[in-house]
Amino acid sequence: MTSALGTYLKTRRGQVQPAEVGLETNPGRRVSGLRREEVAMLVGISVDYYTRLEQGRETHPSPSVLDGLSNALHLDADQREYVFRLAGLAPVIRPATAAPVPQPLRDLLDAWSQTPAMIIDRQLNVLAHNPLAGALHSAFERIDNLPRMIFVDPAGRDFYVHWERAAESCVASLRLAQSYVASADEVRRLVIETSAASDAFRALWARANEVRGKTHAAKAFHHAAVGGLVLDHHAFEVRGAPGTQLIVYSAAPSSPSAEKLQLLASLHVTQGLRGGQAAR
Repeated sequence: MTSALGTYLKTRRGQVQPAEVGLETNPGRRVSGLRREEVAMLVGISVDYYTRLEQGRETHPSPSVLDGLSNALHLDADQREYVFRLAGLAPVIRPATAAPVPQPLRDLLDAWSQTPAMIIDRQLNVLAHNPLAGALHSAFERIDNLPRMIFVDPAGRDFYVHWERAAESCVASLRLAQSYVASADEVRRLVIETSAASDAFRALWARANEVRGKTHAAKAFHHAAVGGLVLDHHAFEVRGAPGTQLIVYSAAPSSPSAEKLQLLASLHVTQGLRGGQAAR
């Protein structure tokens, strides 16, 4: 028997148009609003689970799922609270925006002149990076968010030698981030945005179910100025900033990649000096 929550979800699903959530529509589409599988994809749950919610066979959705449904169905503050009440839960208080990266940590990044390093959060936003990391990723229009860099920026396909592997790892990390209440809302907004901009992301998000954090496997990159590099990747939790990680790339001593990192650092310094002279 359909529950009040299920009835409301079904009604609201019919009122949200695909274009509003970044989904394409075919000329022959006969469904008014969103399909069940589209809502499930946006929230990151199975179609079967969402169907059971609408049919009243699932009566205890988690706050994270309700938050996801609120975002996918474009609910305002009052509607969101109503959905939580229907499920017998109090609305989760949205967390405050994360604090900026402390200056001492930024100074530490800058002190590593021979080591690319950056700070990321659970949503894979690049919160800070040092000059060599900037030089390494110089082909990208912006060094701001890894999903956008991998899937949306054209430079991603050339920069990541094993692009498919990088894409799958990115999606798996986003799925893990979605499980945290503090990052779930932003992850879902990012999923909607990236799905609208990238067919590859939309397809991978719809079918991939793997969940994992940042790995320590070596990564292969291609830089226009120095060629191919194979760099070890290390991720460290930043104490005092939950969900924030320090990412450090390094090359095996005396390896071709180490020599190329040194060359890239030298090129960056030279270009910086030239830029400074030109500005005078």
